[in-house]
Amino acid sequence: MKPLRPAAPRSVIVIGAASGAGAPDPATGKGPDALRRWQVFHDSPLQHVEWDAILRVPRAQRDTPLHAVAALGARLAGEVAAVLQAGHFPLVVGGDHSCAIGTWSGVRRALAERGPIGLIWIDAHMDSHTFATTPSGQIHGMPLAALLSHGEAELTAIDGAEAKLRPEHVCLIGVRSFEAGEAALLHRLGVRVFDMEEIRRRGLSEVFDDALAIVRHGTAGFGVSVDLDALDPEEEPGVGSPVPGGLRGAELAAALSLLRGDPAFVAMEIVEYNPRRDRGHATADAAGALLDAVVPLKPPAR
Repeated sequence: MKPLRPAAPRSVIVIGAASGAGAPDPATGKGPDALRRWQVFHDSPLQHVEWDAILRVPRAQRDTPLHAVAALGARLAGEVAAVLQAGHFPLVVGGDHSCAIGTWSGVRRALAERGPIGLIWIDAHMDSHTFATTPSGQIHGMPLAALLSHGEAELTAIDGAEAKLRPEHVCLIGVRSFEAGEAALLHRLGVRVFDMEEIRRRGLSEVFDDALAIVRHGTAGFGVSVDLDALDPEEEPGVGSPVPGGLRGAELAAALSLLRGDPAFVAMEIVEYNPRRDRGHATADAAGALLDAVVPLKPPAR
């Protein structure tokens, strides 16, 4: 990791993860470069935001998608852990969602001595397949299962063979497209899933309160992984796997604003931006708005 220039404590350090090997459309791997070029993540009056590296798969590891995902995940875990250990807040920007294995393995490494980590997974999909259940064979449909220590050993062993997450500390928000095998795994493990039907019935604000209770209980800190396909593609078309009927960007930003200034909120991830599918940078701007929602804009109350 390059040296950080002097900045206020808990600066936001943006780490690109140019992961495209885990998805059918490798254009998601170009997402981090596009978002950096368009400067959608920027400082607020009270928060320094700085881009660090954009990590790429070493050429020697590009022979298979599995090797590529594992190699990038290992590098990313080290980068994320280093940012946290330096006292800053990592924002990982993907790339396809397979990079999440590296992101949350790194968070777990940094917080391991303090306790387990919680994770809110905001996504149209469950991403909880293994090679035994997947109909597509795509690794971006497997990262949550791998973090829960289910699936291919080359994925579950990124940054250590132990489980990176415990089921009772994880929940999903926004699900509306999934297959029976992954749903069965999450049900067996007891992972809470807030699908779009429940969100529309109860409201995202109420669901998000429940999600925070899950990820805060008994943990040393928690993070949020946002797959941009959680958003409705009518508004935000620039995603890897669009699914109709999603969240509105404004309602998700409002929910995330509850995290502003929370010291237990230790890391964030925004993934699956596909610049080829975007219209007028609408989805890129939506990604920036999600970070703006959690960045402190005024001093915390004393």
